[in-house]
Amino acid sequence: MKYNIRGENLEVTQALKDYAEKKLGKLERYFDATEEVIVNVNLKVYNDKQAKVEVTIPMPQLVLRAEERHEDMYAALDLVTDKLERQIRKHKTKVNRKWREKEAKHVFAGNDVPVAAEPAEEEEWDFELVRTKRFSLKPMDSEEAILQMNMLGHSFFVFTNAETNRTNIVYRRKDGRYGLIEAN
Repeated sequence: MKYNIRGENLEVTQALKDYAEKKLGKLERYFDATEEVIVNVNLKVYNDKQAKVEVTIPMPQLVLRAEERHEDMYAALDLVTDKLERQIRKHKTKVNRKWREKEAKHVFAGNDVPVAAEPAEEEEWDFELVRTKRFSLKPMDSEEAILQMNMLGHSFFVFTNAETNRTNIVYRRKDGRYGLIEAN
C-alpha cells in the first residue's frame, strides 16, 4: 500500500505517520494487489481541541472512505481504521451474497421523485456553487451503486448501468428505501 498522509493545521510527525501506516496497514489482508492501493489520509486539528481523520482509498470499482473526530489523533486513527474494516467486510459479504442470489430481481421506485416548483418572478434566487467534484462513472448494477452510496455516506450516487450502459442515479428515499433514476 502507498500512503499519502497530509496534515492541516498540524505538522505530521514521523511517529504519527508510522502509527497511521501501521494501523491502516492492517487493511492489507483484504486486498489482492496491495502495491497498487493508494491510501489518502488527511489529518486535521481544530482549535487545538479536536482531531479529525479522513481516509479515502480509491479502487477501480469502489471508493472506501471514512472519517472520524476525536480529541486524540491516535484514537481517531483507531476509530477510522475500524470503520474502514467494517465497510470492507460489509462490501465483501454483499458481493458474495449477490453472486449466490444472481437470479433474484430487485425493484426500485423511480417515478415518484418530487419535481421542484418554478420560482415566482418576484423571488430572487441566489445559488452559490461551493464545490465541484469530478469522477469517472464506473459500470455497475444498481445494488452495487447503493452499496457504494452507503459506504460514502451520501444520499445519492451517480453511476453507469452495466446492463444498459446509461447514466443512472440511485438515491435514499425519506422512508429509508431506495429509488433509481434512469436517464433517457
